Amino acid sequence: MLENDFLCTNIEKDIRSEVKEFVNTIDPELIRKMDKNEIDYPFEFIREAGRRNLLGLRFSEKYGGRALPWTAECIALEEIGVLGMGLGCSYAMPSIVGEALSKFGKEWQREEFLKPVIKGEKLSAEGLTEPRGGSDFFGTTTTAEKKGNKWVLNGMKRFIAGGKVADFYLIYARTDKNAPGHKALSLFIVERDMGVEVEELFNLLGFKGMGTARIVFKNLEVPDENMVGNLNDGGKIFNHMMVPERLTSAAGAIGTARVALELAMKYSDRRKAFGSKIREFQGVNFKVANCLSKLDAARGLVYMAAKAADASEKDPMVDPRRLVSEAKQFATDTGWEIVNDAMQIIGGIGYTQVYPIERLLRDMRLAPIWTGSNEIMKMLVQHEAYKMLGLPIKDRDIEKDALDWYKDSEKVFE
Repeated sequence: MLENDFLCTNIEKDIRSEVKEFVNTIDPELIRKMDKNEIDYPFEFIREAGRRNLLGLRFSEKYGGRALPWTAECIALEEIGVLGMGLGCSYAMPSIVGEALSKFGKEWQREEFLKPVIKGEKLSAEGLTEPRGGSDFFGTTTTAEKKGNKWVLNGMKRFIAGGKVADFYLIYARTDKNAPGHKALSLFIVERDMGVEVEELFNLLGFKGMGTARIVFKNLEVPDENMVGNLNDGGKIFNHMMVPERLTSAAGAIGTARVALELAMKYSDRRKAFGSKIREFQGVNFKVANCLSKLDAARGLVYMAAKAADASEKDPMVDPRRLVSEAKQFATDTGWEIVNDAMQIIGGIGYTQVYPIERLLRDMRLAPIWTGSNEIMKMLVQHEAYKMLGLPIKDRDIEKDALDWYKDSEKVFE
């Protein structure tokens, strides 16, 4: 109801319709079972998305994708976000893991892992967070030591969505003990049956039914050929993966916020108090108006970031990281605000499980934390913006528009 398609291409409109149709086929019982932690992972959801050729939309048709732009994938992610963040994450994982395999993987790795992931035949996960390092990714302590033609991994990763059930993981490990973190990490494909141990299955506030786990490597041997990219290239690969990591999170949050607001609007158009529909009260309808403006602003920023990500594929001088970080921070913070306002509009019954708003709220609370906390996003945004101030520009020198612009002696900085 609240999506806007007038800026979309016909292909993007078709993708929205196709994903909407898929979303409407999802049995509500799956979502209810996930929220009760009665299943380990939404396997059938991923298999069906793969059968419909809806996974990894951006990737080459050679590997099963559709070679579509980021804008189309963000539209798909918004629609999947209607189902909540758990299913949204499982849908986004092929895009995130696929980024590393597509851009840095060897051909056999793309054939062996990327293709079946896009088909929904293999489940993937990534290992970023460690018990002593959340935002401090480059402080990774998991190590990989070369022995012959193998690497021996020791360490652990936690908060791994799909950690309990994934067929393989992309794991960052320290391969240089002396170099700074961004030059010391390498990325490995680690298959579950190589000896990955699941030592903790987390009981989360929301985001349930996703097999979120802490996984451990104890002298786990990985063939040298399973390294993705070159030795100590982990930092470079990580920076590329953060684009899909954060853009998928931003786009999914729009869908979750949108459906929460739609639910509140429908409720306020039926619920009466003091003889009138509550939508007629300013305390309610101003909330709705503010939420609509925030939702449209967030969507606009996400699609602009998607355009930047698309442009960077053709022009190496285009760096989408600032806009992607802005989109992730703004869309997820906005999503959290909208879901809270939606619950406030619905009132006490929204705090029960009669309506799904309480589940959406529990899910959305994770969005400003994961894939880089929003505090980290703000640090990245301002850092990239200050870097741009040092670039040659053709902009007007507005300091000269001041009456006393020439009085340099009055411009004291220290």
